[in-house]
Amino acid sequence: MSNLTNQKRMASQILGCGLNRVWLNPEEAEKIGEAITREDVRGLISEGHIKAKRIQGVSRGRARLVAEKRKYGHRKGPGSRKGKKGARTNSKELWIKKIRALRKKLKEMRANETLDKKTYCRYYRKAKGGEFRNVSHLEAHIQAELKK
Repeated sequence: MSNLTNQKRMASQILGCGLNRVWLNPEEAEKIGEAITREDVRGLISEGHIKAKRIQGVSRGRARLVAEKRKYGHRKGPGSRKGKKGARTNSKELWIKKIRALRKKLKEMRANETLDKKTYCRYYRKAKGGEFRNVSHLEAHIQAELKK
């Protein structure tokens, strides 16, 4: 097989790609070897004997699998964590989430007259003060008071 480095170099410049991306048809090696000028090389490109290979990207398949697993809670263990607890979930956002749930529950209970206005206001202030961990904790407190 003849030396086709010049043809490959010219083709890379014409195609506007690197040397490694130039594909020369091995069956047409003699014909490519006869191409001396850029015009000859352009002709071979139009005939399809010289082509530019596709750019090879990085597959996102594995990344998609990991993202899918993380969506339902896998791969989030202590070994995968960097940063404090407060950096991963902001304490203010946690508070907002909790207080909204508590206030929504209190308003529901006031609406269906489980709580009167006076006790509603008292529990609203207690919730604001951070007395309850969650909605079930609030309900347990209210149940205990209603039993008395």
